[in-house]
Amino acid sequence: MKKKSLAVAATAASALALTLQAPAAAAEASPSAYGPGSNPILFVHGWNSSGSTWNTMADRFRADGWPTSHLKQWTYNTGQSNATTAQQLATEVDRLLAATGASKVDVITHSMGGLSSRHYAKNLGGAAKIDAWVSLGGPNHGTDMANWCFQTSCTEMRIGSNFLNSLNSGDETPGSARYVTWWSPCDSVINPDSSVALSGAVNTRTACLSHSGLLSDATVYGQVRDTVDS
Repeated sequence: MKKKSLAVAATAASALALTLQAPAAAAEASPSAYGPGSNPILFVHGWNSSGSTWNTMADRFRADGWPTSHLKQWTYNTGQSNATTAQQLATEVDRLLAATGASKVDVITHSMGGLSSRHYAKNLGGAAKIDAWVSLGGPNHGTDMANWCFQTSCTEMRIGSNFLNSLNSGDETPGSARYVTWWSPCDSVINPDSSVALSGAVNTRTACLSHSGLLSDATVYGQVRDTVDS
C-alpha cells in the first residue's frame, strides 16, 4: 500500500513538472519572448563587401536571444547605383516582414550601406517600415576617399555628388524611424569625420576605431543592441 502511494505521488509530481514547463517552452518559441528586440534586423554592408562582414555582430545578437530567422545578412551588388540597391532593399524588407510576421524592421548599416537604406526610407516609403535605423561609419555627406574609385555607387559617395545633394536635401531623418549613427575619430575611410552625423539623429562618437573595427567592437555592439531593443 505504501509503495502504491509513493507511485501515485511520483506520477502526480511528474505531471505537475510537465505543466510548469509547458508555458516556458511556449514562451521560447514565441517571438514575443525576445521583447522589443524581436523586430527582425536587416544588415546592409558597405562598398566592395558582403553580408559575411556582419558575422561577428550577428553572432552576438544570437547569443543575446535574437533568433536566426530575425537576422538577415543581406548581400547585394555594390557597384550599382545606391538608388537601384534601395529598390532591391525594399523587396528584401517586405520579404523579411512577411517571413517573420513583424510590422517593422530594424536596419543596421555599415559605410555605404547607409546611403541605399536612407534612399529607401526617404523616397520609397521605407521610413514607415523601419523602427530603428543604424549607421556605422556612413559617408552620409560624402568622403574624399571616393575620389579614387569610379563605379557608379562609389562616385555617389563623393562630397557634393548629385545623389548626396538630393538625399540630404530637406529632412535628413524623415518619418518616425529612430536614426542613430556612430563615427570614429580614427576612421581613415570617412573623411571628414563629420560626414557621418545626421541632423535629427542621435550621433555617437566612438573610441579610436578603424572603419572595419566599428563592426566588431564590443562596446559599439552593446550600444547598437540597446538601441534596437528599446
